[in-house]
Amino acid sequence: MKLKKGDKVIVIAGKSRGKTGSIVRVMSKDDMVLIDGINMVKRHRRATSQSRAGQIIEKPMPIHASNVMFADPKDGKPTRIKISRTEGGRTRVAVKSGQTV
Repeated sequence: MKLKKGDKVIVIAGKSRGKTGSIVRVMSKDDMVLIDGINMVKRHRRATSQSRAGQIIEKPMPIHASNVMFADPKDGKPTRIKISRTEGGRTRVAVKSGQTV
C-alpha cells in the first residue's frame, strides 16, 4: 500500500465522497485506512454502575484504501503515487505534478 500515516487524501467513493482529510491509521493487512473526521458513525455506550453515564459517541470508522486517492501537494486534486528508485533508496512521487511526497 502506497498510502502512509499523515497523508492528505480525498474520498472518491461512498457517502463521504469529495471530502478531504489526513490519514490517522493504516491497516495494511485489511487494506483499510482511518481518516480524521471522515466516515463518522454513532455508537451507543451503555452506562456502568456509577462511574460512567450512558451516551452516544460519534467516531470515525475505517474506509477501504481503494475508495481514497492521494491529494496532490501542488493543487490538491486527486492523483496516483508512483515509487521512483534512486541510489539513495525509494521516494514517492505524485504522478500528476511530479512532485516528491
